[in-house]
This record gives sequence, C-alpha cells and structure tokens, in this order.
Amino acid sequence: MFDFVRLAQQHPATRLRDQKRHEKEQILRKKEKRRLTAEKLAQEAQFAIQQLQRTLVLSLDIDNTFDWNTLRDLRFTERKNIQLIDHKKMLYMSGDYGAVIDYCKMVLANSVYPDTFPKDFDLDYSGDTKMLIVEYQLPVLHHLPNIKDVRYLKSKDEVQEIYFSEKELVKLYDDLIYQIILRSLHELFEADVAKALDAIIFNGLVTAVDKAHGNETTGCIVSIQASKDEFMAINLAHVDPKACFKLLKGIGSSQLHSLTPIPPILRIDKSDRRFVSGYSVADAMDDSINLAAMSWEDFEHLIRELFEKEFKQYGGECNVTRASRDGGVDAIAFDPDPIRGGKIVIQAKRYTKTVGVSAVRDLYGTVLNEGANKGILVTTADYGPDSYEFAKGKPLTLLSGANLLHLLAAHGHRAKIDLQAARIALALQG
Repeated sequence: MFDFVRLAQQHPATRLRDQKRHEKEQILRKKEKRRLTAEKLAQEAQFAIQQLQRTLVLSLDIDNTFDWNTLRDLRFTERKNIQLIDHKKMLYMSGDYGAVIDYCKMVLANSVYPDTFPKDFDLDYSGDTKMLIVEYQLPVLHHLPNIKDVRYLKSKDEVQEIYFSEKELVKLYDDLIYQIILRSLHELFEADVAKALDAIIFNGLVTAVDKAHGNETTGCIVSIQASKDEFMAINLAHVDPKACFKLLKGIGSSQLHSLTPIPPILRIDKSDRRFVSGYSVADAMDDSINLAAMSWEDFEHLIRELFEKEFKQYGGECNVTRASRDGGVDAIAFDPDPIRGGKIVIQAKRYTKTVGVSAVRDLYGTVLNEGANKGILVTTADYGPDSYEFAKGKPLTLLSGANLLHLLAAHGHRAKIDLQAARIALALQG
C-alpha cells in the first residue's frame, strides 16, 4: 500500500518523483488488467466458435452414436430402472411404435450443441413404411456467436471487439443449418440397430418475429426426405453440406438466413382417429352433483374438459377417445412445453372403491405403448399404498377424488364425491 504519511515527510522533489512513479504503476496495472480482460474475452469468443464447430458434419469422427449400454451405464443405476431400459430395448428391437419414437428422441437428445441453441423436436413414426418424421427446431441468427476475436491495442490502451461481418455471419448460418440436417440424419441412421428406419423426413423449423406483422411465428424453412441406403452410401467426411442437401433433393430457400417458409414434404399429423367430439359437462354442475354416481361417459368427458382447460393456458389441447376402441386411453393431451410437454395419456376411473395397483400398471403399459411422455390416472376414489409405490419414479401422476375436486374448484366448478351414496345409486341401476 502506498505510504502517504512518508510521502508528506519527504523533500518536495522526492515526493513529486514518488507520486509520479505511483501514478505510473497504477496506469500500468490498469493496462495489464485491460489486457487480461481482452485475453479472457478472446478465449470466450474462441470457445463459442469451437462449440459451434462441433456441429460440423466433418467432425463425425467424434463417437456420438447412442446405444442402450450407454443409457444403462451412465444414466441409471437402480435395478428397476435397468429392467425398464431392457424392456424398452426389447420393444424397440421388435419395432414397437412408442419404443422407436423414444429411442430416436434419445439419439437426438444425445447430440451436443452450443448452449444457446434450442433443443426441441417432435417425432412420428410409421411401422408400415418404416419412415420417421422429424420436426426439429433450428437456431436463428441471434443464437450464433457474433464476436470473432477480442484484442488489446497497447498503443491506444483499448479493448477492441472484432465482429463477424454480416456476409460472414449469414454464410456461417446457412452452412450450419445444412450441417445440422446431415448430422441428425447420420446419427439416426447410424444408431438404427433394429433396422426400424428405411427413410427419414426431416423438417427444419424456426421461431422468429415475422417482419410483415411483427409477431413471433414458427415456420418450416427446410425439408428433406432421405432413404437409409442412399444416405449411408454418402461419405460425409468429403461432402459440401449444401451440395449434399441438394443431391438428396432437399427443399428450402437458396438463402436460409432469410427464414423464408416452405411447405414441408410431410408434416406430423397430431390427429387421432380414436378422437371423438367432446361435449360440455362442467358448466352444468353444482355441489349437488355426485361425481362418483354420474354416468361413465359423462365422467370421461368431464375429465377431458377439465384437462383441456388446464393445458389450454399453456397452448395445449386435450381430446377424448372412442369408448369401444380406445386401447385403454380415455383422453390424450398434447402439451407444447419443450421441457415438461409432449404426449400425455389420461385415464378416468369413476370408482367407488380403492383403485387397485393393476389399474396403475395398465396405465404404465399404455404410456409405453403410446410412446407418451406421461400418464395421468384420475379417480373419484383413492389409491392404495401399492399403487403409489408402483408409480414412484415413473412418469405417472395419480389424482384421487380429493385432487379432482381441488382441480375442478381451481377452474371455477363445484361438485361433490359421496362414495356411499354412489354405491347405493349404482346398485339400484343394476
């Protein structure tokens, strides 16, 4: 620390010399600090660029192929989870719809991209044609690093940021999109040990502000259909990504950075032939309505209506299925949230006694068969300890009668559940 007391006691000339030396040292320290700051910023800029380069198709020598053993070894340790993985693998090897979807999702989720990139995709699969449809959320320009380098200019004592030019940035973006497409196709085909995929349709989606009306919209800017035999014959280490995309008859604007929407080759169809038109039940209810005694059909439509309101606030939807051929599904919800969302199977049990664990097992089996992300079981009664124990650690939610009344109240509806009265009423009905 500089000794100001000693400085005050010194000869004026000596004091002035020491003061100047101290000021010079302070200036040098500040310059050194700025130089170190420039080095740190330069390292961060280079790291961002290196992260981006990891997406290149030419870096496919990195082993990024997903396999079941990786999942067993790294992500799960409990015996019951390993057994679940082995069961899922068996379903996948047999070509089961839900298992193929889940497997392909894990393959894509295993890809490493910069943290700023969106990591959202939706899949559909046809077992008859062995065709997978991928709707993949692509990055936009602002997801890319725009700083090329950072330098310290000693002569000016300034930290200078060097940016990519607009021409460099749009070229980098267009190249990147072609590389993401080819890399995704490569990873899916390479990981297809069950030979479940003969072809893949990849639709690249972007979400950005439409300059025509100023609102955020999502549109498809690239679409490609590739057969496995054709794609695996390509030597990706020596291709030009854009030329390869054109060779595979991919469609898209010549300037992808313009985000010009194009009609995709084929879109994922979220419609389900099992769905039937719903009708309103909740609005006609009051606290005189005993949910446990209402008709099973009204109860299923009530549950559909309730969850439609629950998911609608997040942009989702919910549909009730036909009673005769629902495969154990009473309603199916689609939640668009990229983290918690996806396909959700809902089963409604208008019971007057405790729901047995077999119903929870059935729901879990349905979730696996449907390729859903989650299952919800709703009842007017309650569940036994074995039901809660089975659901533990699984993507299942068990809603009891009390939970149901609470959910109804949250959406402005009133009703009651009287199990004793319902048993008598249902017995009289025969």
